[in-house]
Amino acid sequence: MRAAVICEFNPFHHGHQYLLEQIKKEYAEEIVCIMSGSFVQRGDIAVTDKYARTKAALEGGADMVVELPTVYAVSGAPIFA
Repeated sequence: MRAAVICEFNPFHHGHQYLLEQIKKEYAEEIVCIMSGSFVQRGDIAVTDKYARTKAALEGGADMVVELPTVYAVSGAPIFA
């Protein structure tokens, strides 16, 4: 089974790693993260670049990271997710 996580990981931290570990432990063998790119919700610039955040997510348990298009990433929660 696979799971998807819509995320920013701005920046990736231990809580995010715990979330991914628990998803793998209880629900899915593989996790795809749909992550915002250079801009995050409400149009802010990400704290670290999308490549560093992608690397951290992969090292933290994600199996694949794809970029959420900017038009959705900079929107409020109902559109973001």
